[in-house]
Amino acid sequence: MNRKQKISIAFTGIAMFFLLLVIVFGDNGWVERRRMQSAHAQLVSANESLTQEILQMYRTIDRLQNDPAFLENVARQELGMIRSDELIFKFNSNTK
Repeated sequence: MNRKQKISIAFTGIAMFFLLLVIVFGDNGWVERRRMQSAHAQLVSANESLTQEILQMYRTIDRLQNDPAFLENVARQELGMIRSDELIFKFNSNTK
């Protein structure tokens, strides 16, 4: 091998090394692709969770509109409502 061939091979090796660095660490390189895949997987998971939450809300809305017993139960638990034929007893907790 003469001197020009050695320089040419060295230059090609250095160029390939820098090309490899760009492929791995560049703006659209392998590292960025892995990060984007991870972010995508997290978004898909969050989307599935939100979809389940929305379906549960639709079920609750349907029950509130069509199930009088469920509506009564919610009114009693969340609003503290009573029926007209019920009595409330309050006890004084001041004991000496």
